[in-house]
Amino acid sequence: MNSFFEQNASLLLENPELANVFENIMSFEKFPKHAILHEAGKICNNMYIITSGIARVFYYKEDKDITCHFAAEQETITSIDSFIQQKKSKYNIETLEDVEVLKISHSDLQNVFESNPKYERFGRLFLQQIYMDLVERIDDLQLHSAQERYETLFAKKPYLFQRVASKHIASFLSITPETLSRIRGNTK
Repeated sequence: MNSFFEQNASLLLENPELANVFENIMSFEKFPKHAILHEAGKICNNMYIITSGIARVFYYKEDKDITCHFAAEQETITSIDSFIQQKKSKYNIETLEDVEVLKISHSDLQNVFESNPKYERFGRLFLQQIYMDLVERIDDLQLHSAQERYETLFAKKPYLFQRVASKHIASFLSITPETLSRIRGNTK
């Protein structure tokens, strides 16, 4: 799994001071299945590092629930546009299992970045990774067939298929649940 800690471990290991700073601004919280960590129409003031469980980012379009991101153990989840710009979000964040997280507030993170330029580098590299993930997602949706999107998701995150409802996976892949069922039937 390409996780937050795997992606950023070398930076934190190279700089124990930075690791200590992050440890001091994170708080541990637990949420039950189907809890809403962030509600659309509000400013998202927190970023979460999931230590156990799965959550998703979703929005509503024409009364349909559209999933646009999943995060599981050691991955981050937030409404990134709202978190960065501190503007109201169109996205919701929901837990799909009981979840344990490390929560970091926007203001605490900004204070860390402002306190030392070497910490800002960490933030820049972290945002670059988010950008690359978004580019891959856009490419996937625009350039690949439903079958190819399914295969890519299955290769990257096979655990989703055992832990997440098919309707959320189908929504994420921009296909109907029936198409997902047909694709799954053809790949067995």
